[in-house]
Amino acid sequence: MADLLVKLYTLPESGGLYSALKEKGVEIKRAIGPEKIAVAGWVQANFSKAWASEAEVAFSQNPPGIFIAVKNGRMLGFACYDSTARGFFGPIGVAEGERAGGLGKGLLLRTLEAMREAGYGYAIVGWAGPVDFFKKTVGASVIEDSEPGVYKNMVRDQLSDD
Repeated sequence: MADLLVKLYTLPESGGLYSALKEKGVEIKRAIGPEKIAVAGWVQANFSKAWASEAEVAFSQNPPGIFIAVKNGRMLGFACYDSTARGFFGPIGVAEGERAGGLGKGLLLRTLEAMREAGYGYAIVGWAGPVDFFKKTVGASVIEDSEPGVYKNMVRDQLSDD
């Protein structure tokens, strides 16, 4: 998996997407401190310990560098930035049964908009899995020879499958 580069100054308009999600009862919001344990637990249960660790790091920023998608008080997805390294977007994850209808796109755009608002001109999508999704949604381009990048020699939990 390679890293991708996103130009934050050319992001597509997102207003209509947020309205459509809101009509479905979905809110994309910046998470706050009291939600940290619940959010990290959800991320670990639905994805991995490594992603839960990155979500926890996102909470250490002020304001937190993590957005969540919520419907009726229930988490549906999340996206982080500046968790792995400064200027990095990710991880992003959407509950398996919720992966259609623009939820991932909404989380991606809202998080990248926050990075732009924080003064970044570019974002790096680290170790991107769904490359085509990022290319299609935000015009991301592959950074050549970027594997494994900052993830080189990463220590993993030896007691789990992460």
